Amino acid sequence: MSQSLFTIGTRGSALATTQTGTVASELQERCAVPYDTVLIKTEGDVTTGPLSQLGGTGVFAAALRQALYEGTCDLAVHSLKDLPTTQPTGLVIAATPARADFRDALCARDGLFLAELPEGASVGTGSPRRAAQLLAFRPDLKIVDIRGNVGTRLGRVKGSPLQKDDGGVGRTAQGDLDAIVLAASGLERLGMGSHITEYLDPEIMLPAPGQGSLAVEVRTGGSGHEGVDAALVAMDDTDTRLAITAERALLARLEAGCAAPIGALGTVRGHELVLDSVACHPTGADTMRRSARTSRLTVDGAYALGVALAEQLLREGAAELAGL
Repeated sequence: MSQSLFTIGTRGSALATTQTGTVASELQERCAVPYDTVLIKTEGDVTTGPLSQLGGTGVFAAALRQALYEGTCDLAVHSLKDLPTTQPTGLVIAATPARADFRDALCARDGLFLAELPEGASVGTGSPRRAAQLLAFRPDLKIVDIRGNVGTRLGRVKGSPLQKDDGGVGRTAQGDLDAIVLAASGLERLGMGSHITEYLDPEIMLPAPGQGSLAVEVRTGGSGHEGVDAALVAMDDTDTRLAITAERALLARLEAGCAAPIGALGTVRGHELVLDSVACHPTGADTMRRSARTSRLTVDGAYALGVALAEQLLREGAAELAGL
């Protein structure tokens, strides 16, 4: 049955609401249907401690998906890298809009690049993938586990204009790190790209599967509004869909989640889809980089490419290397 408006679910963080607002506005422009935003609190938003220990991929997605099942919202917008690789029954990713910048970004004091950081510099990240690749490039670095919203993380960098006095017993001092690493896309979407001192080349740091991509998820039967469903089809970007399908197929075959030191990047180059991957020892002591390509520019072809490259990684010892 058609509805007079559609409801779109999102996490309440500044980044999540910004991403959701962008998707909702584009959908409204395409179908001329108004929308309401529904804020959903997820486990990842209310639980403290390292993200790598919060139960794996999905801590930011489960509550949004439950809201879809219950009809609290008609659509949900996710950061694709937060989604488990197994799609739950009854829900479908209806659109993957054109991917933003997939790279990781260094935000360092004094405008420094990664190679310029002083020996033993402290670098904050909550990602084992980032930590391992940082240490592979600079074994001398001190990796500090951090989490919190983007502003809180940026405030940890010495001299950051976002630095504030946290105060209080047991509170982490602001300005205690030489640098942090965040997704470039998140910073740019928030209008905070000026904090980036270096975009990290994939040769140094391959991104997480799906990084820079958004996923618009609906119930299998659709959003409940024909115009919105048609707009979702139009919003889906083919090159992005192929790339993230290959990346997530690789991750699924490796049986790895967000806590695994695995990076992957798919790119459509001319008439081929190229998939680059890295598996790292958690300490960065060793890395395994492998690539594969296919001329089958279909979802099935992309999926097969991801599985085939994962199989190669497994044959060559990636599971043991990365501790999968």
